Amino acid sequence: MTEELQRKVDQAIRLIKSAGADGSTVEVAYSGGKDSDVILELTRMACIKYRAIYKNTTIDPPGTIAHVIANGVEVLRPKRTFFKIVEENGFPNRFRRFCCGYLKEFKVLDKNIMGVRKAESNKRKDRYNEPTECRFYGSKKVHAEAFYPILEWSDQDIVDFINERGIKLHPLYYREDGTIDPKRRLGCMCCPLAGLRVRIDYFKRYPNMVKAYIRAGQRYRDTHPDAKTVKAYGSVYEWFYRDVFCYRQSDFEQSKEGMFGIPDYKHFLEEQFNIKL
Repeated sequence: MTEELQRKVDQAIRLIKSAGADGSTVEVAYSGGKDSDVILELTRMACIKYRAIYKNTTIDPPGTIAHVIANGVEVLRPKRTFFKIVEENGFPNRFRRFCCGYLKEFKVLDKNIMGVRKAESNKRKDRYNEPTECRFYGSKKVHAEAFYPILEWSDQDIVDFINERGIKLHPLYYREDGTIDPKRRLGCMCCPLAGLRVRIDYFKRYPNMVKAYIRAGQRYRDTHPDAKTVKAYGSVYEWFYRDVFCYRQSDFEQSKEGMFGIPDYKHFLEEQFNIKL
């Protein structure tokens, strides 16, 4: 381990120890991803009282639950699955991520350790400036003290620590030659926060997700006839097309201006994802 990485490890452990200094049990917010594996290992090294908790979204990639259980992490199962939530609320999108509130972003303990890193994105670099903060969940009455022990760690720091400690990651992170690809991300399958191309590729890899979305979306339309999305789109297929393939409303409007009139969105989706709807 390099001197610089050792310094970061020591600093992270000191922060984690401060979280548990009063003897209270601290939550390790565990997602199954590489950064979660790192903070779990650091917390074990810090020797504090903790509960490592995985909040099951019901749409995490295959192999995630097995990886979570193998690491001795507690699994919290939701009262409703992701697709049941879609039936009740419609499709989530990057402006309306209600699914996170139901499935991931809720308080369990008063203190939690999270694998947030500035290097993950420019948005996180701008958003997170301190290694601790008061984190709110829906309202100012519901909050917890959050600790970010690897906030300043680079991708290379993460890989070096994983190799140094012999940590076994989720299979998704390994290239064919067995090396770690730190750019890969573990998260909800087909998440609307992903870029259009990434999300479309995900749906192509897991076409049954398309079918599940369509079924849940149709149930929402059947039970919410006065909803704006029901009035805006002629079918669940048109709605799904707009949600997945169009970044802007203007892009969607252009799709309807072809010389043959309104497209057959169902047929388009079947061809794109090689499925029968």
